Order: sequence, then structure tokens, then C-alpha cells
Amino acid sequence: MTGRRYVIISPCRDEARYLQRTLDSVAAQSEPPALWVVVDDGSTDATPAILAEFAAQHSYLRVLTLPPRATRVLGPAVVHAFDAGLATIDLDDFDFVVKLDMDLDLPPTYFAVLMDKMAADPRLASASGIACTESAEGLVPERGSFEITVGMSKFYRVAAFRDIGGFVPVLMWDGIDCHSARVKGWRARAFDEPALRFVHLRPMGSSDRGMLRGKRRHGRGQYLMGSHPVFVAASVLARARDEPRVIGAANVAAGYLRAFVTREPRSQGPEFRRQLRRFQLESLALGKERAVRRWEERQEPAWRPPVPRR
Repeated sequence: MTGRRYVIISPCRDEARYLQRTLDSVAAQSEPPALWVVVDDGSTDATPAILAEFAAQHSYLRVLTLPPRATRVLGPAVVHAFDAGLATIDLDDFDFVVKLDMDLDLPPTYFAVLMDKMAADPRLASASGIACTESAEGLVPERGSFEITVGMSKFYRVAAFRDIGGFVPVLMWDGIDCHSARVKGWRARAFDEPALRFVHLRPMGSSDRGMLRGKRRHGRGQYLMGSHPVFVAASVLARARDEPRVIGAANVAAGYLRAFVTREPRSQGPEFRRQLRRFQLESLALGKERAVRRWEERQEPAWRPPVPRR
């Protein structure tokens, strides 16, 4: 692939506190986007005014305004807003499509380096950097896993994005997409390199009434997606090392157990759950790196090289 045209689609709601830093960091990119569609999902703060001022100075920014909603809804609403922006473009005009949150501060070569990664690996479906929080000691990486691109910055090869059918409007959509790509023989990577470390201006999971609520939402999402109970238990133990430590891990477990007890409908079908659980158990038995390598070798015959654009 020689094309390096990328389109950014950014769901956005009441982001006036962080918005300007994201806008400025994209404007400072060494390779700017061909188009940036910001989907204002009913903001009631100064977000529309900030976007209008930026759009007047940067021709690649386009704002799509959706009707106001009573409350902030995560998961499905984010994907619905993304899809609303996606419906306004023709993906054939671009090589890459990006889902980008509006509370990030990106390094200046962020997208250029991601495109270099894509050019070097034709099986790379999705790539991202590592989200970090700012501290007196420097950037502190947030919890994540190298084989899942971070939800706030999903950089996709258009061919791979189409192959997986896009994002699904359910909780944990940002993990479902990477596993779906892996089953089809693609790779996904979150690269921890200096040029790809970006600042997450709002702590992960805190956008909807606090971090503990976000942790319960994560546990619930693990159940809805179909994660294996043993894997969830191991995940809860691992999260006990993160602040707020025991209470945080307990809230993840509470979210999963509540969904289990109430038998909430699963969001994914039995075949997806079977494949996901197999991968999770192999990760526990072999270690994540060996499990990922084994899966990518096993699924290589399922991969089909993208057809070049005319």
C-alpha cells in the first residue's frame, strides 16, 4: 500500500474542557488527515463554539451535529455516533479510517508512524499507541494489552475495517473488533514506543460518573461479550494492583456477577464466544505473547490480502 490518506471520525459530547488540546495536537501532525469528521452528539457546553472556530481555520474539519440527548451513554451510543459520521463519507476515498476521542493529546508524528507500521505489515488491521496519564514523573501508561488497540484511538486499514463489518454498537465494542480481526487472520497491535505514547486527559473509565462506575461497566461488558469466568477472575486479581486497588477490582467483579446473576442477554453469538474463550484460556496457559503468536500462525490461512484500490 502506498496511499496514506486517512479520515478521522470523532464522536464528541461536552468536551470543552479537553477539546482544544486534541484539536491542536491533530493540527500539529506531520501528516494531517485528509478529512476529520467530528460528530457532536448533543453538546450543551462550549464544544460547538470551539469546533466552529477551529473549522474556520482548518478546511479538513467537518462538524456533524446530532440532536441533543438527555444523558451521556457510553458503548453503543459512541458507535452510533461514529456510524453517523461514517455515513457522510465514502471509504473508497481513503486508505485508513480512525476513531478518535476528543480528550487526547497526540505526539506530532503519531499518525505518520502508524501508517509506517501499516506499510511494513500487510496483515496489520488496526494499530494504536499507548494511552498515558500525566504525572510529576512523566507519562504513566494506562492498563492495556498489546494485541488490543485502545478504544480512544482506533487506526484501521479500510480493507480490514470492512472485513470485520465495522464496529458493533455494544459494550466492549473496542475489544470485540480486535478479536474479530484476529479470527479472520488479521493482526492488531498497540505499540508502546515514545513516538506513539499519547496523553489521555481524562482517566480511563471516568467519563460516566466516576471511575468505580466505569470498573463495574467493564465487568458487565466482560460478561456480555462472553469472556470465560476463569479469565475474568484472573483479570480481577490483576486489576487489584491498580488504584484504587481492592475496591476497584471488587467493582469489576461486581459488574460481572450482577450481569451473570440477572442473566443479561449476551451481545455476541456462540461462535464468537467459543473463539474468544479459547483465546483467553490459551493466554492464561501459555502467556499472552505465545498465545497471540500461536493464534496468528493458526489463522494465517484465513487472511486474504486486500484488493488494491483502482
